[in-house]
Parts: sequence; C-alpha cells; structure tokens
Amino acid sequence: MNQGKIWTVVNPSIGLPLMLGTVTIIAVLVHLALISHTTWFPAYWQGGVKKAAAIETTVLG
Repeated sequence: MNQGKIWTVVNPSIGLPLMLGTVTIIAVLVHLALISHTTWFPAYWQGGVKKAAAIETTVLG
C-alpha cells in the first residue's frame, strides 16, 4: 500500500467510515440520477413495455 502513511495522520476509525460513507453516498446519487433523468430505467424496473395481445377472430360464413 503506497499511501499507508495516511493512517498516521487520520485515525482509521474516522477515515474508513468516512471513505465508505462517501462511496455509499456517491452510489445513491448515481442511482437517483438514473431514476430521475432517464426513461428506460423505471421501465426496466416495471418489466418494460408489454404489447397487448392481438385478438384473433374468425368469421363463420
């Protein structure tokens, strides 16, 4: 680990939760952006657009 000396400045009990919390917040923000700014992502959660089944009729004559 080439940045191992950082733990002499920042206590790991503070730095690790801060780092993991930051990653979590970024992931949540990316997902919120996908949900609110795209049309395909909510459709993906709903299973996509389903086509209505065509009704076949026969004329008896």
